[in-house]
Amino acid sequence: MIKNPVITTSNPRSPISERYRTTRSNIQFSMVDKAFKMLAFTSPSPGEGKSTTIANLAVTFAQQGQKILLVDADLRKPTLHQMMEVNNRKGLTTLITKGATAQEVIMSTKIQNLYVLPSGPIPPNPSELLGSKMMTSVMEALVKKFDLILFDTPPVLAVTDAQVLSNRCDGVVLVSRSGQTEKKSLVKAKELLERAQANVIGAIINGVDVKSTEYTYYGEEK
Repeated sequence: MIKNPVITTSNPRSPISERYRTTRSNIQFSMVDKAFKMLAFTSPSPGEGKSTTIANLAVTFAQQGQKILLVDADLRKPTLHQMMEVNNRKGLTTLITKGATAQEVIMSTKIQNLYVLPSGPIPPNPSELLGSKMMTSVMEALVKKFDLILFDTPPVLAVTDAQVLSNRCDGVVLVSRSGQTEKKSLVKAKELLERAQANVIGAIINGVDVKSTEYTYYGEEK
C-alpha cells in the first residue's frame, strides 16, 4: 500500500485527483434515468486498486456536498479503516449480528460529509453474512440516512461475496489495473456479476500511463 493512497485529500489539485473527479462525473452520468443510492465496487482479482479507487471517489462525492457513506464490505481483507484512519474494533459485522448500533459503528472522517462504516472483526462466514436477511435490513436502514452508499467488496473471481451483495445495489463498478488484469479475467468477472443479476455500469482502469494517453471511466481512449 502506498504511503498516502487517498490522494484526493492529500493533494486535491493533482492530475490524479482531477481524474477521480472526472470518474465521479462519469458515474453521475450513469444516473441520468435513475438516481443511484448504493454502488458496489469490485475487481476481478486482488491488487487491482479497488479500495484505493473507492476511497478517493468517496472523497470526491463528499466534496460536492452529498452525505456519503463508505462501507468496507470486504470482510476478508479489509483496508478502508487504515486508509480513512478509523477504528475497526466494531463495524459492519457487529452491526449485522446486532453487536452494535449504527450510531456506534459509523465513523465521521476528516472530510466533511464523508462517513465510514468499517468491516469490523473478520467473521468465519463472510458470504453468509452479506447474504443474510439482517444485511438486507441494515442496507434498507442506511439508505434512508445517506445520499449515496459505496460498498468495497472482495474480488469477484476469488470469492462469491461481491456477487451476493452486488444484486442488492443499484450498480456495480469493476476496477482493473492496466498491464496486470487479463482481458479474459475482466470478461469472466463481468459475466459472473451479470449472472447474479447485477447492473454493471462500467469499469475503471488503474495504472494507465497518463503521459501517453488518457482514459475515461469506461476505458475508452479520449
